[in-house]
Amino acid sequence: MFAEASLSVWGWGGLGVVLFLISFGPFAIFYLAFYILCFIGGGFVVLLLFGKTNSEKHLERCEHSYLPSTQTAILKVSEEMKSESKPIKIDRRLTGSNIIDEPLQQVIQFALRDYIQYWYYTLSDDETFLLEIRQTVQNALVQFSTRSKEVDWQPYFTTRLVDDFATHLRVFRKAQERLNEREDPKQRDDPEELLDSFFEAEVEMERNICRDMVCMSRKDEEGYLRDLCEVLLYLLLPSGDFHNKNMRYFLREVLARGVLLPLINQLSDPDYINQFVIWMIRDSSCNYEAFMNILKLTDKPPELEAVKDRVLEELQHLRSLDTGADDINIIKNQINSLLFVKKVCETRIQRLQSGKEVDALKLAANFGKLCVIPLEHILVHNIALQFFMDYMQHMGGQAVLFFWLTVEGYRVTAQQQLEVLHSSQRDGKKPSSQTTKGLLRAAAVGVYDQYLSEKASPRVEVDEASVTRLAQKLSKEDPTPEIFDEIQRKVYDMMLRDERYYPSFRQHPLYVRMLAELDMLKEPSFRGSDDGDGESFNGSPTGSINLSLDDLSSGSVDESAQLHAFISDTVDAFLNQLPMAGVCNDHGKTYALYTVTVIRKNSDGSEDIWKTYRRYSDFHDFHMRITEQFESLGPILKLPGKKTFNNMDREFLEKRKKDLNSYLQLLLNPEMVKACPMLIPYVYDFLENKAYSKGKGDFARKVPPLIQKSDIDPEHCRVSAQLDDNVDDNIPLRVMLLLMDEVFDLKERNQWLRRNIKNLLQQLIKATYGDTINRKIVDHVEYMTSPEQVSDYVKRFRDSYWPNGILAETPPRRDKSLRMRTRVAAKTTLLGIMPDELKHIIGADTTRKGILRVFDMFQHQSLNRRLVYVFLEGFLETLFPQYKFSDLFVKLHSRSPRVLKYSLKLRSLHKR
Repeated sequence: MFAEASLSVWGWGGLGVVLFLISFGPFAIFYLAFYILCFIGGGFVVLLLFGKTNSEKHLERCEHSYLPSTQTAILKVSEEMKSESKPIKIDRRLTGSNIIDEPLQQVIQFALRDYIQYWYYTLSDDETFLLEIRQTVQNALVQFSTRSKEVDWQPYFTTRLVDDFATHLRVFRKAQERLNEREDPKQRDDPEELLDSFFEAEVEMERNICRDMVCMSRKDEEGYLRDLCEVLLYLLLPSGDFHNKNMRYFLREVLARGVLLPLINQLSDPDYINQFVIWMIRDSSCNYEAFMNILKLTDKPPELEAVKDRVLEELQHLRSLDTGADDINIIKNQINSLLFVKKVCETRIQRLQSGKEVDALKLAANFGKLCVIPLEHILVHNIALQFFMDYMQHMGGQAVLFFWLTVEGYRVTAQQQLEVLHSSQRDGKKPSSQTTKGLLRAAAVGVYDQYLSEKASPRVEVDEASVTRLAQKLSKEDPTPEIFDEIQRKVYDMMLRDERYYPSFRQHPLYVRMLAELDMLKEPSFRGSDDGDGESFNGSPTGSINLSLDDLSSGSVDESAQLHAFISDTVDAFLNQLPMAGVCNDHGKTYALYTVTVIRKNSDGSEDIWKTYRRYSDFHDFHMRITEQFESLGPILKLPGKKTFNNMDREFLEKRKKDLNSYLQLLLNPEMVKACPMLIPYVYDFLENKAYSKGKGDFARKVPPLIQKSDIDPEHCRVSAQLDDNVDDNIPLRVMLLLMDEVFDLKERNQWLRRNIKNLLQQLIKATYGDTINRKIVDHVEYMTSPEQVSDYVKRFRDSYWPNGILAETPPRRDKSLRMRTRVAAKTTLLGIMPDELKHIIGADTTRKGILRVFDMFQHQSLNRRLVYVFLEGFLETLFPQYKFSDLFVKLHSRSPRVLKYSLKLRSLHKR
């Protein structure tokens, strides 16, 4: 039975397997196993999930049963956070001017959209943060606008800004001079050496400030900007926003690294500056002569290579053109011009690469004949006279030249005095002819005593017979304008014929430098001249240019030789009172007029009393005359200072009247008169009852720093330190004149040249309606800071960064060839806009060197960064004068190792 049962089980089992395989196939067993495994796995997953859910519920019940209950404040905060936020109202008013607010709001909107919203919306859809940011930015702009309205920006733009630029240029020039003194040529051309010299010179000037770390280290620059931005946020943000660290750090990083750093990078890029220069002077036509001069003067082979490559492209284009008979000549001329430029570039490149570059002045002095400028023309030409004067001083013959010039001054002044006398007599007036004659005699005797008498040192050596005849004329006859003519002719012949003077001058390097300044180092031609050697100055690329008196600007009369007063035998004058006559208006010009009551005591006991009327400008001109003629009076006499603005205020005029009265009382003090008796004629001329004749002129009174020596070492101070604190009028114009000194390096030139710079600027003043140039500078600054102009600046900024409302893409860096051609174009443009009058006054070579020095200064990005930071610091010091930004900048910039090194050097010197 058991066996049968076992057989039946296996039979039926086998039958089931056979039927299963027949029904489902041979792989059914694998499917079955897979299904079973899936069933078992699913069961485990269900158990796991069920257990996890129950465990979490159990733990939650445990927490609520053992932990303390949640505080009410936390629940309340949570409920407020979950509740809907109230909308923030944005006030769109920023500056109080709609024409500024509208474009400024667009700038804010575009900046938020392109710099914040694009990443913020990936984190949250909540608008509250964006509105808070916008509100904070607008609050800062409102504070900035309010503060800007309270500041007088005229001194900054007319004085501080120009002073910062001129001082930067002074430090750069000093660094260049130090490099040129080095013997190794590689060091002279190394940009790193220039940077080191520049920042060393900056430390010597600023003493406790050096911006080298900020300008040369990216890490230090970012740290400096973060510190600066945090201070600005403290001043501009509400207290609550500033103390919110997240908000403060966020705005600090955006402002420092997202706004200021990219802006400074762009403004300091030399290529950007070169493009900006070309854009600023885009209306001027291209000057071919300036272009060729730049190619001949450049010492950068890459610039020449870039121009040469462009020329080759143009030549290829012109040669490929199909032209008719009418155009063939034009194209041939263009091809010839381009071939000439190509030749110039190749020659210049070859010289630079071979190291055979020579000084053009030495080349001109050693090869060929030079242009000849007659002595008579040298004596009346500003630039030529300057070099001849330097040569005569070098040879010890300055007394001969100065005598000739002084006599010229005497002749001009005497003729003017006699013309005035004769004109008054024709008009029926009765002027004192004895006074005029006494004045002329005093001047003539002064010339004789200074140059021809036995006591003269040095004495002009002429034949004694002529000197004796002149002395007899001075003692017996009334002096005339021609009284010195005989001796003056002999002095001229001496300078012309004596081998020590004019003949040797023509062989001296100073003569070659003079020709370079006159732009006359060209091919000479030969004609008759005043010394009989058959040479005459002539030469030009396009034809001959003959030198004549009409071609040369005169004005070389010695002002110190002019006559300003008359002499009296016994005089004792004093000032009784100085009331103010009132405020006058003449052709739109308002000025104060003072009444001077003068009492003169004569030797016979009688008194003469009269009143005369003088303006402050008359006092100032008189003060300049006597302090220039009598240098010892400078430290004693102090004229009350001028005032540019609000100078018609009643209290100011009363104070000035008292100061002028004290000035005259000191001037007429008996001890003063006794110590300086030659001062009396000048005082009488000023106090005489007549219209005062300004010897210095309006313009000369306004620019005393240009012609006066300074006790300050200009190499170790800011440019504005040379301004005279005693006279504070016309500061903008005077700072611009000091800037001219720095650009063209005129401080080392003699006073004759500098006087003629005044003549040039005086012509510019007349072109702008009289002597109102200072007022025009101030008016221009007011116009540039007007709401309309500020709105235009904001619109330009908006359109440049977001053209058509779309963020501008970062332009790719321009290739080197294009940048080099831009450099050449910028230099050509700068040199081309220089007026010919300026070249005639200070010299063509000096003009070129000055312009190229300024251009070279802008080709160093680290130095440009320094200039940008100087401008920014000056702007902040002006905007927030009460917060002592200057002390902050000292702390930030004194971290430089150069400052520490210089301080140790000073200490060691003091110990010695």
